[in-house]
Amino acid sequence: MQHKVIDVNDVVIRFAGDSGDGMQLTGSLFADMSAIYGNELSTFPDYPAEIRAPHGTVSGVSGFQVHIGSSDINTPGDYCDLLVAMNPAALKANVKWCKRNAMILVDADAFDEIGMKRAGFVSDNPFEELHVEDKAIIAANITSLTEESLKDSGMDTKSIHKCKNMFTLGMACFIYNRPLEYIYNYLERKFAKKHPEMIEPNKKVLNDGFNYASNIQAIPDTYVIEPAKLKKGIYRNINGNQATAWGLLAASEKAHLPLFCGSYPITPATAILEELAIYNCLGVKTLQAEDEIAGICTAIGASFAGNLAVTSTSGPGLSLKSEALGLAVMTELPLVIIDVQRAGPSTGIPTKTEQTDLSQALYGRNGECPVAIVAAHSPSHCFDAAFNAAKIALEHMTPVILLSEGFLGNGSEPWLIPSMSDYPDINPPFATSCEGRFQPFQRDPETLVRKWAIPGQRGFEHRIGGLEKNHRGVISSDPDNHQLMVNEREAKIEKIADYIPALEVDGPASGKLLVVGWGGTYGHIISAVHELRKAGTEVSCVHFDYIKPLPKNTAEVFAAFEKIIVCELNSGQFANYLRSRLPQFNYLQFNKVQGQPFLVNELVQAIEKAL
Repeated sequence: MQHKVIDVNDVVIRFAGDSGDGMQLTGSLFADMSAIYGNELSTFPDYPAEIRAPHGTVSGVSGFQVHIGSSDINTPGDYCDLLVAMNPAALKANVKWCKRNAMILVDADAFDEIGMKRAGFVSDNPFEELHVEDKAIIAANITSLTEESLKDSGMDTKSIHKCKNMFTLGMACFIYNRPLEYIYNYLERKFAKKHPEMIEPNKKVLNDGFNYASNIQAIPDTYVIEPAKLKKGIYRNINGNQATAWGLLAASEKAHLPLFCGSYPITPATAILEELAIYNCLGVKTLQAEDEIAGICTAIGASFAGNLAVTSTSGPGLSLKSEALGLAVMTELPLVIIDVQRAGPSTGIPTKTEQTDLSQALYGRNGECPVAIVAAHSPSHCFDAAFNAAKIALEHMTPVILLSEGFLGNGSEPWLIPSMSDYPDINPPFATSCEGRFQPFQRDPETLVRKWAIPGQRGFEHRIGGLEKNHRGVISSDPDNHQLMVNEREAKIEKIADYIPALEVDGPASGKLLVVGWGGTYGHIISAVHELRKAGTEVSCVHFDYIKPLPKNTAEVFAAFEKIIVCELNSGQFANYLRSRLPQFNYLQFNKVQGQPFLVNELVQAIEKAL
């Protein structure tokens, strides 16, 4: 049977299997290859929460979804065109994400009696049991074929089985007409130094998987996704945690300050510390602290000494850092605290994404303790968000919480590598001269920002610390002075609104309904709103990258719409914050707390209901 080659605008592929099946690597390679080919893309790694769940069980399934296209791609896709399921558990856990006409590629060798039992199937036909027998099922003996491919390689069986993901990737490359050269180059780079003997076997399995797919008749059609018409420049595929680290490096360069990161490893934020640790050649200092409290305290010390100081964590770690964060507020030292949010409370579901730390970021400290809050909205935007958070911290002498999410930190998309000449200089308010004794909390009358005196400057000796002080830095329990300092610290944060961009409306500037979002819901909301407008429904949206303070024109934008619906991955934290700040408006809500991103389709339905 001759395969038909069909041109399509976009496709979604979901790779799923046990944690040891290499599905994260397979999906990443497919995504990177597509980025080099010139496609727009968005990815969603979906890890199991258990460190090592029992082999073959649903709780141990690891997934990686990639959405590639020839035009704008803002989400990893709601449902997939191809599901790759390496065992019965992967099929059972992920079949709900298949489109009606999806293909399902399975490793038939894994569908034995033991595998079926571990996955919880009660019949001997999983496709009938799941009611997907009408889909295009491609049952290939991937394990056996990998063994056959490498029977003369001299490798042991365990090592051979580790290569079956390459066979699967080869089949996927045939189905979507992906070139294999990029993967060949990757294999050469990966194994060149330590395991050069693994290069040719993996290349062979990859190529054999491609050829096998081209010769079987179970694959009805193959697909071509043309490169996107991207703005000219140099692109790379980047994930949010890496982009965050690079944004901090850029801020360090623009501020002419050394970068220090003191952090404790925690899912899903650890990769930021790991990425920064690579760049000691650029003067970056990193410290893997013994706990979360030590991480932020070392960063505060580094800030006092004149560094761009950073600490990274997730929700549980932010809780532990709260007292020390109050110290940074009281001393008015610049500090960037990155919270890559995950499902909670407590340990929660460490590998799943949510936006449930917003209230903690706003209010989770003792006393009147205001900090600026910035939120990233896409993996590549994490670069700009980190840069801007550092700029605000350094120029306004305040801690800044940067809210990211597991979905952003682990997800990836193409990123146009910017020129540093396009980014502004960062100008910390260093103390350079004073008349008489230096007063550490004397403020600029316009910004209310104090001067930053680095220890060792002659004539700028001063005291700062956790106890309340007056402008001279003298400890003070005077009630009027405490009221003054509390007011000034809050007013300083609010004055940051003069230095951040105005809120921009996507769509008509007035109308019946305004859709509001923040953080990683950006791509899903913008996709839903554009889909509705394309269908003739008039609707607009705004997205908040700056949360405290809010952009100055927020009330003006809201006043132009009859209804406002706030969509977020929590129970309504941003909606409640808006109610407290702008109570004159009536807010509708659409919330989801499932450890998963929004689906575009469910947003469309919620918006239509609101209208």
